[in-house]
Amino acid sequence: MGLFDKFKKNDKGQDFFVIAGLGNPGPKYAGTKHNVGFDVLDRLGKKYNIEIDKFKHKALVGDGMIEGKRVLLVKPQTFMNLSGESIREIVNFYKVPQDHFVVIYDDTSLPVSGVRIREKGSHGGHNGIRNMIAQMGTDEFWRIKVGIGEKPNGWDLADYVLAKFDKDDLPMIEQGADKAVKAVELILSRGIMDAMNQTNQKAKAPKKEKNEKTAEVKDEKKPQGEVKG
Repeated sequence: MGLFDKFKKNDKGQDFFVIAGLGNPGPKYAGTKHNVGFDVLDRLGKKYNIEIDKFKHKALVGDGMIEGKRVLLVKPQTFMNLSGESIREIVNFYKVPQDHFVVIYDDTSLPVSGVRIREKGSHGGHNGIRNMIAQMGTDEFWRIKVGIGEKPNGWDLADYVLAKFDKDDLPMIEQGADKAVKAVELILSRGIMDAMNQTNQKAKAPKKEKNEKTAEVKDEKKPQGEVKG
């Protein structure tokens, strides 16, 4: 039995949602591809005046209102590969049912600026989601995936996701983050199906100049093996 199954019949806090964004803590990882989930939460916090500054359950959290629903915004501080430890504690503590939980994270299978909503699914090689599935005992949780583009040939996946965006990609990732904010708003205001129907439109990869060079990662070290994609 998965963790969410305990709370299927929970009648408390029917308008209370947990919105989690995945990333790595600390200034070293700010602005990296793997921190897109954090970036989307920061945008939500800024738009709805929610300060994500309280430390609880191994995460920075902030509570407020979005689309008439009370929400808890959650940024796990465990490093990406252990994200599920924090999420499990929060879901347990607040007795969150499956349909009141959303996680936002980066996805290499989508082009930069692409956004997809899914009700469930495998980890797809994402170690943060892999750990969440292991900790929660289920892969049935809503997720918003934000495209960061496919790993270039010859790159190590960890180096790619820990790199910052190429400056030419910044406008596109800004669009993607805005789309993810809108996806959260749609889930809260209209439900998961309407949100999927409006959000999951086929995204086209942005055109790039022929001579454009892929961004290089310099002096970027993996955090003691804690983050591998």
